[in-house]
Amino acid sequence: MNVNDDLGQGGAAASLPRLLLVDDEPRLLSSLYELLRDRDYRLVTAASGSEALVHLDAMRFDLVLLDLRLPDIGGHEIMDVINGRGYDCDVIVMSGEVGIDAAIGALKRGAYDYLRKPYSREELLKTVENALQKRRLAGDNQRIAQRLETSEKMYRYLVDSSPDIIYTLDHEGRFTFVNDRAYQLLGFTREELIGRHYSFVVHDEDLDRARYVFNERRVDERASRNVELRLKCNTAHGAANGERTFTNTLMTISLNAIGMHVPDGSAKKREFFGTYGVARDITDRKRAEEMISYQAYHDILTDLPNRMLFKDRLGLAVIQAKRKLTELAVMFIDLDRFKLVNDTLGHVKGDELLQQAAARLKACLRRGDTLARQGGDEFTIVLPELRDRNDAKAVAEKFLDALQKPFDLDGHVVHISASIGIAVYPGDGETIDELLRHADIAMYQVKALGKNGHSFYHASMLDMSHQKIALEQALRRALENGELEMYYQPQVDVITGRIVGAEGLMRWNHPERGLLSAGEFLPFAEENGLMLPLSDWMLGALCRDLLVWNAAGGDTLRLSLNLSPQYLDRGDFFEKMRGALSRYGISPAQIEVEITENICIRNPQYAIDQLNKLCQLGVSVAIDDFGTGYSSLAYLHRFPIHTIKIDQSFVKEIHDEGGHYPVILAIISIARGLGLHLVAEGVETDAQARYLQANGCTTMQGYLYYRPVSLATFVDVLKARDPLPEQDTLPLALRA
Repeated sequence: MNVNDDLGQGGAAASLPRLLLVDDEPRLLSSLYELLRDRDYRLVTAASGSEALVHLDAMRFDLVLLDLRLPDIGGHEIMDVINGRGYDCDVIVMSGEVGIDAAIGALKRGAYDYLRKPYSREELLKTVENALQKRRLAGDNQRIAQRLETSEKMYRYLVDSSPDIIYTLDHEGRFTFVNDRAYQLLGFTREELIGRHYSFVVHDEDLDRARYVFNERRVDERASRNVELRLKCNTAHGAANGERTFTNTLMTISLNAIGMHVPDGSAKKREFFGTYGVARDITDRKRAEEMISYQAYHDILTDLPNRMLFKDRLGLAVIQAKRKLTELAVMFIDLDRFKLVNDTLGHVKGDELLQQAAARLKACLRRGDTLARQGGDEFTIVLPELRDRNDAKAVAEKFLDALQKPFDLDGHVVHISASIGIAVYPGDGETIDELLRHADIAMYQVKALGKNGHSFYHASMLDMSHQKIALEQALRRALENGELEMYYQPQVDVITGRIVGAEGLMRWNHPERGLLSAGEFLPFAEENGLMLPLSDWMLGALCRDLLVWNAAGGDTLRLSLNLSPQYLDRGDFFEKMRGALSRYGISPAQIEVEITENICIRNPQYAIDQLNKLCQLGVSVAIDDFGTGYSSLAYLHRFPIHTIKIDQSFVKEIHDEGGHYPVILAIISIARGLGLHLVAEGVETDAQARYLQANGCTTMQGYLYYRPVSLATFVDVLKARDPLPEQDTLPLALRA
């Protein structure tokens, strides 16, 4: 194949005509190529019919110069292939045959021209140029036709299929044209509207505004645009019921009065002829805007005012109270135990609970009161025009009574309560932010005192709130300054009297308040996002302490550690555990992770995956405080659990070793049936120990044996450990 230099280049060369030269005589093909190469053509040559067909399949050609007599496939057959396959190219046949049949055959097959060899240089060049010129003109005509067709389709779409009403009015405001969209939207046929005044379809209250836009005479940017009107509907014809709102985009038509009789006899004077307009139905948009506006100020789940609307109404209530010299109350309500229900039964049931709780709270209010959802399980209320504080107290008590009744969530009966903080204007604050902040502080005071109640704000609570902030800052410093320490409470096998393990418990050596137990600061840490760094510290501290354990001969003991749900939920917990054990050379068999039941139930499959990883590593798993949460035996047997710990709240109920305590017996039976190890927590009396031992629980933890002790004391115990002496009463081995 010979291709001239510009073939394959971009730019202007790409738009040049492409010619295929086909001749089996090398000398003639070369001569033909040389004759055309200096022209603005892109040339490709073929020395046989089969080669020509390959090129035709591979690329598009504008013109084929074809010799009829080819050694493999004749020129007529090639033209048949071109026609059969629909190749868009013209053909000039070149042949040395003198017979008329060859020329007729070529022309019948659509050849542009037939040149008999030998042909003159001028004849060939002129024929080629004429053929290409014909193609250019045909292409131009086709493009023009396509543009006209597209323009016509666009016109038909805009007018006949427009989503808007397109209309024209005469100079008196009567309809002279209206498209079919008017019938689809308004129910009026074209015949019913043509000749009628525009006021026929305009809502009576909008006629004054309509007068200006339907008589619009301006043609420039001052012409009326986007004017909203309400149009009437003919419901008898099946149009959408009710009035619809339209926005009109108008322009005025001015015509030259050529050939028309005008009063002053001037045929070129521009006179007002009428109005052209497009009316777009914006009814759905207006409804959507109203819905968006409503949703911007309301909580979607409970349909209550949201935080933004509440602040707006509270601001108005404060202005009114200031003007009338009256009091108002702001309440901050937090639902107690909602998180437990949400985690246990799932977010769908949690949403149902919020909806039911919101309905009960709303039923307790007066017409002028406002109940809003702040977010999560928090609600706020403004009670304007109080006679005295007793009014707010009465409403708060009504709230508590309403919430005490059980909630039925599709067969799941749950109980919740509420912590309510109350701030009164103007004594507890004169601004929106002050009132909300003080009501919030009062609510947290109720939570700190045991929840399920209400409290009015007073100044001393602000000091306590500041103390909480100081506590958070101090706890962060404690991590940096090494003020945290692990204590250990041994677990005893009462049959042999030996220590078989210990539970790790965090302590804080506070520089001012002394030694603080975990219960005094961990709940606060969970609320303030400190559990993850605290858990990271604990993991490292336990591993370091285990090295000291093992050196003192405690390598056969198992350490149990409480795992925060937040820590388990973090995706890198397993890697942190594995990395710590490897770094310190600790055997995974020495570690037992304690989790609560609610971790398992709120996200079962995720918990199973995490715990299975721990078990594969060699770490065992215990369920702490068993029986105090929402236990599910269907889930329990699926989890890789090794130990159940009987919660101390059940152990405390044991007062008589000969008594009957069915919950304890049930837990022992479950552990035995599932083949799980059993540990009783909080054992403090001989009667408790004997009852548990008699019924099959032989591993115990509690003050009867050991209090939580520091690492140094625990190491001393390990070095001096011996079986407990056999006596009728189990002695106290150590009280630290």
